[in-house]
Amino acid sequence: QVQLEESGGGLVQAGGSLTLSCAASVRTASRYAMGWFRQAPGKEREFVADISWSGGRTYYADSVKGRFTISRDNAKNTVYLQMNSLKPEDTAVYYCAAGTVVGGTRIAREYEYAYWGRGTQVTVSS
Repeated sequence: QVQLEESGGGLVQAGGSLTLSCAASVRTASRYAMGWFRQAPGKEREFVADISWSGGRTYYADSVKGRFTISRDNAKNTVYLQMNSLKPEDTAVYYCAAGTVVGGTRIAREYEYAYWGRGTQVTVSS
């Protein structure tokens, strides 16, 4: 069982930056691909980015490509999402997930990720 806890959300003005962190409870989480998803009010949860277990491959949704960067530090059992040039449409609850998918190759589906955090709110004001 892998427990995930997100942090780093908050309120930021458009054009600003935030870095989200996701800490895993067990060291074996380093063997999993890690992903970030988000859910805006009234919308379905959507893929944002994910990263392979080694960190060697990453993949981004078109909506965040060039603005967000996913990374991981397996020694700290932590994955990060650096978010720059934030837009009001980035407002959502951001979820961290861990799974046995390859990661970093395509848009992943929710069902491919077995473990989920509770989410952290990101609000971007215009």
